[in-house]
Amino acid sequence: MSGRRRLGLVAAAATLMAAAPLSTIYDRWTWLIQCAIAVGVVCGTATLARSLRAPVWVQALAMSAGLLLITTWIFRSGEEILGVLPGPDTFAHFGELASKAMDDMRAYGIPVPDRDGLLFLTVVGVGGVAIVVDLLTVGLRRPALAGLPMLAIYSVPVAIYPESVPMLPFAIGAVGYLWLLVADNVERVRRFGRRFTGDGRDVDVWAPSPLAAAGRRLAVVGVVAAVAIPLAVPTFSSGLLTRIIQSNGGEGSGPGRGGTAGKVDLFASLSGQLRNTETVQYLTVTTNNPAPYYLRFGVADMLTPEGFRNQAPNGRPANTDIQQPEVANSGLSKQEYSATVSVTDRFEMPMLPVYANTTATEGMDSAWFYDNSLQIVYSNRHTSRNAKYSFTYLAPDYTAESLRRAQPLEPASTIAQQYTQLPDLTAEQQAEVKRIVDAQIAGATNQYDQVRAIYDFFSRDNGFTYSLQTATGSSGSDLLDFLDNKVGFCQQYATALAWLVRQAKIPARVAFGFTRGTATGAENSYALTNQNAHAWTEVYFAGFGWVPFDATPAQAVAGSARGDWAPDVDASPAPSASAAPTTSVAPGAASSAAPGERPDRDVDENTPDAAGAITQQGPRWPWYTAAAAIVLLALLAVPALLRSSARRRRSAPAAVVATEASVAEGPGRMTLTGPSPELERSRSYAHAAWAEMLDTMVDFHVEVNPAETPRTTVERLARAESLTPEAAAAAALLGTAEEHARYARTPLDAGDLGSALARLREGLSVHATRAARARALLMPPSVLRRWKTTIGDRYATVIGVFGRWRDVALRLSPRRLLARSR
Repeated sequence: MSGRRRLGLVAAAATLMAAAPLSTIYDRWTWLIQCAIAVGVVCGTATLARSLRAPVWVQALAMSAGLLLITTWIFRSGEEILGVLPGPDTFAHFGELASKAMDDMRAYGIPVPDRDGLLFLTVVGVGGVAIVVDLLTVGLRRPALAGLPMLAIYSVPVAIYPESVPMLPFAIGAVGYLWLLVADNVERVRRFGRRFTGDGRDVDVWAPSPLAAAGRRLAVVGVVAAVAIPLAVPTFSSGLLTRIIQSNGGEGSGPGRGGTAGKVDLFASLSGQLRNTETVQYLTVTTNNPAPYYLRFGVADMLTPEGFRNQAPNGRPANTDIQQPEVANSGLSKQEYSATVSVTDRFEMPMLPVYANTTATEGMDSAWFYDNSLQIVYSNRHTSRNAKYSFTYLAPDYTAESLRRAQPLEPASTIAQQYTQLPDLTAEQQAEVKRIVDAQIAGATNQYDQVRAIYDFFSRDNGFTYSLQTATGSSGSDLLDFLDNKVGFCQQYATALAWLVRQAKIPARVAFGFTRGTATGAENSYALTNQNAHAWTEVYFAGFGWVPFDATPAQAVAGSARGDWAPDVDASPAPSASAAPTTSVAPGAASSAAPGERPDRDVDENTPDAAGAITQQGPRWPWYTAAAAIVLLALLAVPALLRSSARRRRSAPAAVVATEASVAEGPGRMTLTGPSPELERSRSYAHAAWAEMLDTMVDFHVEVNPAETPRTTVERLARAESLTPEAAAAAALLGTAEEHARYARTPLDAGDLGSALARLREGLSVHATRAARARALLMPPSVLRRWKTTIGDRYATVIGVFGRWRDVALRLSPRRLLARSR
């Protein structure tokens, strides 16, 4: 295979690898198959044109023609000539596909299904990039410039939503680009000839060279800098480190930390908010509705054996006309209200909280979409952080009498098929769930009474209690475990009610949002915190739409709201004077548990006071600053502590020492008749004292020459530092002890060398500056030098190991072995 053909194949493969980030946009792999076919045709036509020695502009026309033909074949309109040649109607069909793609971009969230319009744009775009990459790499021999069109593919998912592209697809594209550069350079070397060392020896093209090694080092430094700098610069709101350490449901500055509406795990986010020991204010809502229901932002409608899951919404721009909710034509008494929401910087999700049955919005741009079916506002580009917006909504007065008149849906209807689906369970588990539902709805003649019977089942009389600490079971099903243990919080209650209602063939789903919250003091204004995070069930009634049912014990939920269609089943029977929702726990009042029940909800100082206002906790940054200062001081004290520990260890006397009188009379030989371990301890003592003396010299910036004898070192020290007689005598004693320990058969009876070290240290500090004394005490240079030497030795060891591995890899390189076999 010629070099140009090989390079063309590499260019095609690199283009497909650069398209890897598009996998985050689609939920299936149809796009990849179609793009691979298109890129293969482009590569084939380019190879054919080059085999005919056609000029570059002819190669470009040939590749464009090939892309047109394969696009016509993939997206046929039925009017093509011979099934593949485009005709006049073909281009009109392409225009329709492009128009549909624009509509799909506005209507669908990530990940999108296989839509012909979007697939058409993807195939044309990737095929066009393949043409440009081939021309730059093979035709013009400028492979480095090919990175620009390849980067354009990566910018598509980034432009849709920056945080939706994980690292792996980007790494695949980067590897493809590096492969392209390496292949081009190898081809250049092959065309030029063999490498020559200058001493008459040929070098294989894959053999290492100093220039290549330098290039690899520069590349490693560049990549490390490119990754590390964005992590360190504080102006970046998020980056690689943020993506690694945070998840949708984890704790952090917000409940969801961005993402897309279809990828945020609403249950994990809810659990994290409720279990957070710190009370964090998320938003403030002001409405002219004197008794508002729950503010909602998400819906989970896909039921799996593990529970409900949310899927990608589908809507139109929220700043356009919103379709009127179904309840508007229900005949119920209703009133339209308005609300204004101000979100703090602590609530960051790709959804905006709104009341159900929204009719119009204000303050939202075209990047926010409204899903009329789910009744949520979402975005694939923005988050709710610091958002401020207004909207109007309908508040219907649901009544039990009116809901009883709702007719069952046809089993073939879309809503019935989608919202009554049940997960695949074992036959035993299915029978148990059916038994529970049949026992509750026995005797109920309409859908509302059936829902109320299941709703009333979750009561204190049946043993259900509220707790954030859920219990596990052995049934193999989370639903059956909850129905058996009867302990959980809103997540379990909402899921169980929706599941049992679906078992009764009635559409149901789980909604997420906030309870009524705490009054701020302003009229009809409420502050909502993470402690107001809540989940409840919504049941569909034909002609009325989705009606909320909150099965969670009302006394355990601050700001809980109930209506006469779904009253508090644990409350004492009392006549209801109004059909509007009533509050079981008044805003600003403390939750009271039933006898024997303790609401397991964490509370701190940021709790409502008697007036209903939130008492803010004091700032925490002074504590964080103090903790950081303590940690910093502890780290700075490590060298001094290590130096002090070494000094005490070296100054400890040996087992056999002389008296102070013998030290004063002068050193002399010591005759030992004891066992040899005593000799070894005496030698070790002298060596340790000498090592301490050298470290003391380093601490006071006195040069240490390892080539000198102990006597020469002592003499130079006494002259250079102008030691006092006491310090000079101490240095002489230490030098003599080291000489005997090194060269004599028996060590010197030198007495307590620790006192000699103390006198020497005192003598050196007399003439030292204040800064030198402080440095020797707090940041000893001897410790720092030892650290530097150790790091250098470890680095050299690692480099040596990698060097040996590299040599082995090069010797076993398949390409080098093939080159040798030629």
